[in-house]
Amino acid sequence: MPVLIFATLDTKGLEAAFVRDQLIALGVETVLVDAGCLGVPTVPADIPRESLFAAAGVELGEIQRKNDRGRAIEAASRGAAELARRWHALGSVDGVLGLGGSAGTTIATAAMRELPLGVPKLMISTLASSQVRPWVRDKDICMLNSVVDIVGINRVSRLILSQGARAMAGTVRFAPPQGLQADAPAVDRPLVAATMFGVTTPCVTQARQILEAAGYEVLVFHATGNGGQAMESLIADGLIAGVLDITTTELADELVGGILSAGPDRLTAAGRRGVPQVISVGALDMVNFGPRDTVPTKFQDRLFYQHNATVTLMRTTLEENRQLGREIGHKVSQATGPTTILLPKQGISAIDRAGQPFDDPAARAALYVAIRESAGAVAVEEIDAHINDSTFATAAAARLLTLMGRRIAQ
Repeated sequence: MPVLIFATLDTKGLEAAFVRDQLIALGVETVLVDAGCLGVPTVPADIPRESLFAAAGVELGEIQRKNDRGRAIEAASRGAAELARRWHALGSVDGVLGLGGSAGTTIATAAMRELPLGVPKLMISTLASSQVRPWVRDKDICMLNSVVDIVGINRVSRLILSQGARAMAGTVRFAPPQGLQADAPAVDRPLVAATMFGVTTPCVTQARQILEAAGYEVLVFHATGNGGQAMESLIADGLIAGVLDITTTELADELVGGILSAGPDRLTAAGRRGVPQVISVGALDMVNFGPRDTVPTKFQDRLFYQHNATVTLMRTTLEENRQLGREIGHKVSQATGPTTILLPKQGISAIDRAGQPFDDPAARAALYVAIRESAGAVAVEEIDAHINDSTFATAAAARLLTLMGRRIAQ
């Protein structure tokens, strides 16, 4: 099966042909897809741009007449995604490689995000040394920094482009052994997804050990925005048997404007699919920012905790906790599967307990009341413990096992 190569062949044709030839020399079959629009292709494509835009439901001529670069990139991205989806559905693609600047990166990664985990995805990009989350999102996309602009074949670009070709060839030719793929539930133990932050690590670590002893494989997602998105995606794909959503802190960043939001769909996939879930309120006492001087000035009078030189934590207010409680209750009330919300009475993070800087019983109370008022028929239980106490971790794991029809291993 081939590797799909996406590039705008009017501006990156020679460079794409160089990568294609490198792959062919390494014994890898290729299909070169032209994602360009406004200029004239400099090399022939295996899939011409007309087919790419047709896959997006638009005519190339119409896009060219409008001469709108933004609209062209948006349509090309949809077409690339559709082509990748079709080829994968037919079992006809080994991987996707892209090269380019902002336009090429946007288009090629749209195709990559349509493919499941484990299918090789490599983007050679001028943007790879920046914040790449907008393009990677929740997929296993490898970003390779082009160092120089992808214009011509020179002593630097030749090295980087051939590195990319060799990397793609390696991942294609040395595929994971049968049974190691992400979608192999018949071989591996059932999967449980859990969310963790540094300030909830003791809880999740103990709960994970209990779940693993009961016969489950636990995937722990770092609740940094991308982690929550990745978890929601795997749940939506049907790979997860149960969810231990201890650390819902990403909801606070989405509400208040922190840097670790997982978007508005966080805390929805398990409910839609009917997956058993135990939900808690870990680290909802905080909103995350970068270095202290990057915190927006509108928050200057708030309570902060300097986690380290690059992470500044801001305490959520009583009113923000009330809003978060309503959001959690509303989302969870829509769940179609067995669900329980567990509330730790003595604090929700390592720095929210008696004597710690974010200890705020009034804010916790507002959060808990709002959850109870909004959760509908979903069970809400308060446990007289701190979130990182052994009592709470054991209760959370035991409740999830009960919802999944299991019991703690003796």
